[in-house]
Amino acid sequence: MRQFFDHLRTWLILGLVCLVLGWSLPAQAVSEINPQLEQQVLQILRQHPEVILESVQAYQQQQQQKFKQAQQAFLQDLNNNPQVVIGNSPTIGPAQSKTVLIEFSDFQCPYCAEAHKTLKSLLANHQNDLILAYKHLPLAAIHAEALPAAQAAWAANQQGKFWEYHDALFANQKQLGEDLYLDIAKKLNLDLQKFQRDRLLANTAIGQDIQLAQKLGIAGTPTFVMNSKNFSGAVQLSDIESKLAESENKQIQVHD
Repeated sequence: MRQFFDHLRTWLILGLVCLVLGWSLPAQAVSEINPQLEQQVLQILRQHPEVILESVQAYQQQQQQKFKQAQQAFLQDLNNNPQVVIGNSPTIGPAQSKTVLIEFSDFQCPYCAEAHKTLKSLLANHQNDLILAYKHLPLAAIHAEALPAAQAAWAANQQGKFWEYHDALFANQKQLGEDLYLDIAKKLNLDLQKFQRDRLLANTAIGQDIQLAQKLGIAGTPTFVMNSKNFSGAVQLSDIESKLAESENKQIQVHD
């Protein structure tokens, strides 16, 4: 019976993962489950509903462990070789800065628009000792224009105009749409033919940012990760100033 429960837990975890990710069980696997066995399983689940809870908890623990390992590796890279983390992402600030702020953001997210205002002041106050790297995390399931806006911003970056385009998108967040994307491109004197071509090529780079966020367990925007002399990890935007101030007076100390 114990062996049966172990197999059952495995199937439940697989089924739950498939349900969450929108996958389907392989046809061969489904065909192997005959009606009689299905009824037996359902009966056992009715008698032992705790099996489902245990399976969910086991899956959650596995995921949390994966996230923790990925986060630790990410922070290690951010401290030892930040350029690996930055990659080809657009940055603003001195390249030699030892303090790196990674932002995962969505152009249609109202909280990101609010954060943008604070970031402008932050960068102005720390223009000599802070570099900001932008990672795309369009929440397309709830923001219809998040991905098209990210594609347009990526295309602008191919002509060296990411931050100007980025600022214009947030300044006109309520008007996000095709007309705005083209209007901003024209105002920035972008090569429109190249801009249109590059928009079609943007998904690979944007997808890499999304995959990184998923690997780290980041599901919301804006999310910030920072390294400084005394801090390394996720940070609230409201706490960045204090972290930067502390770094001026304390030695290197890494936190999970």
